[in-house]
Amino acid sequence: MTETLRPPQSATTEAPSAAPSVTAVPGDPKKLKRSIGVVGGTLLTLSCVTPASTLFVVVPDLFSSLGTATALTIAIGSLLCVGVAFCYSELGTLIPSAGGEYAMVSTMAGRLAGWLVFVLSLLVVMIVPPVIAMGTADYLAPVMHLDPSYAGAGVMICATLAGLLDLRANAWITGIFLVLEVVAAGVVAVLGFAHAERGPASLVDLTVASGSGSGPGGVDSVTAMLIVSGLAIALFVTQGFSTAVYLSEEMENPRRNVARTVLATLAISSVIILVPVVAITMGAESLTALTEGDISAMVTAWSSSAVGTFVSLCVALAIINAGIVMVIQNSRVLFASARDRAWPSPVNKALSKLGASGAPWVATLLVGVPGALLCFVNLDTLYGVTGVSVTGMYLLVAVAALLARRGSHGTTAAWRMPLWPAVPVVLIAVLAYILSQQELPYLGWTGGIVVVATLYWALYLRPRRETRWLVSVPEDS
Repeated sequence: MTETLRPPQSATTEAPSAAPSVTAVPGDPKKLKRSIGVVGGTLLTLSCVTPASTLFVVVPDLFSSLGTATALTIAIGSLLCVGVAFCYSELGTLIPSAGGEYAMVSTMAGRLAGWLVFVLSLLVVMIVPPVIAMGTADYLAPVMHLDPSYAGAGVMICATLAGLLDLRANAWITGIFLVLEVVAAGVVAVLGFAHAERGPASLVDLTVASGSGSGPGGVDSVTAMLIVSGLAIALFVTQGFSTAVYLSEEMENPRRNVARTVLATLAISSVIILVPVVAITMGAESLTALTEGDISAMVTAWSSSAVGTFVSLCVALAIINAGIVMVIQNSRVLFASARDRAWPSPVNKALSKLGASGAPWVATLLVGVPGALLCFVNLDTLYGVTGVSVTGMYLLVAVAALLARRGSHGTTAAWRMPLWPAVPVVLIAVLAYILSQQELPYLGWTGGIVVVATLYWALYLRPRRETRWLVSVPEDS
C-alpha cells in the first residue's frame, strides 16, 4: 500500500507521454469532455442520493428500531457525513478523475490501496442500483402489481439505455424526475406538520413502541448505544453525494466546482430527508404507527388515497431516476479503469470505447446488464456486502485525506477542508467501529473478494507495474 504512483512520464515504456498529467499510450481512450457545471452536477448527484426513495425505503427501518430518536440519529449521521464530504471535496479537487475514489486513493496512499478501493467501489456500483431498482414494485402497487425482481430488472434495462445518452441530456432528464421526488417529500412534510400530534420535544424523548417485553402497545427507551448502532444506516442515508467526484472529469473548472457540488448536494439532500422525518415524527397518529414506519399509509390517513397514490408514483420515478444516474456514474468507473489499464489489453480496449454521444457504451452495458441479473439474487446478501464495501471504501478515502497534504500535494491549488487533520482522524475511528459491527458472513464474503483482488494485484498488476494500473489524472482544461 505504500508503493505510490510514479510521474506519468515514466509510468510506461510502451509509448512516450503526450502531456505531463496524463499517461499517453497508443489506443488510449480520449478524455471525457467537460460539459457540466455546478447546477448540472448537483442535479445528477442529488438524483443519485435519491432523497425521496431514501425517505420511503431506508428511513422506515430506522423508525422501527429508533422510534422518535430517528430524526436525531439522521441529524448526527448528516454531521458525520460533513466530514466525509470534506475528504471527498479536497481529494476530488486535487484528483479530478472519472476513477473517483480509486484515483484519489492511488495517488495519495499507493497503488495497492487504490486497487482495493477500486474493487470495493466496483462491488458497490454493481450491487446498489439493482437493490434500489427492486423497490420500484412496492411503489407501483397502487396502479399495477409487479414481481420485484422483474420490475427491478426492467428499471435497470431502462436506466442502461438512458445512460447511453449525452450527459447533458441526462442532467435534464434526472432534473425533471428530481423535482417530482422533492415535491413528494414536500407533501409528506406539509401533511405531517399540519397533523402534528406531539410537539418538538418528542424529537428528543427517545422512545420506541414495543410489541414484546412491555406488552402490546408498550414503550421502550432508545439508549445511546442503539443510536450509535443506528448510525451504521444513518451515515449512508445521504452518501450519494460522492457521485460528484466521479463526474469531476466532466465538470467545468473542477478545482472549484467539485467541492461546491459535493457540499451543496449534502446540504440539500439532508434538508429534503430530515425535514419530512421531523414532520412524520410529530404527525404520526401514535408511537406504534411511527414505529411501524408505513409512511404511505400515514400520507393516505392524513389526506386521501389519491394523494397517497401520487406520492407512491413519485417515489417510483425517484428510484428510476437513481438507477439512471448510478449507471452513468458506474460506467465512468469502468471506463477509467480501462484507461488506467487495470485489465488485459482486449478488455481495456473494449471498456474504453466511446459512443457517438460521448458515453462509454461498453462500460455502460457491463454495468446495466449484470445489474438486471442481480435483481434475482437474495436481497439480504446484497445489502450486507454493500454495507461492508461502502464502509471499507470510506475508511480508505479518509486515510487518503489524511495523507493529502504531503509533499507537492500540500502546495497544489485545491479546495482545502477546515479542521484538518482532525476530521479524517475522527472519521477513521468512527468508520472502523462501524465496520467492526457488521455481520460475519458479509465480512467474510467481502473479505474473500478482497483477498482474490489482492492476488490479482500480486500476480498480474504488480509484476507489470510499468504497463498496468497506471492511474492518470486528466488536465483541467
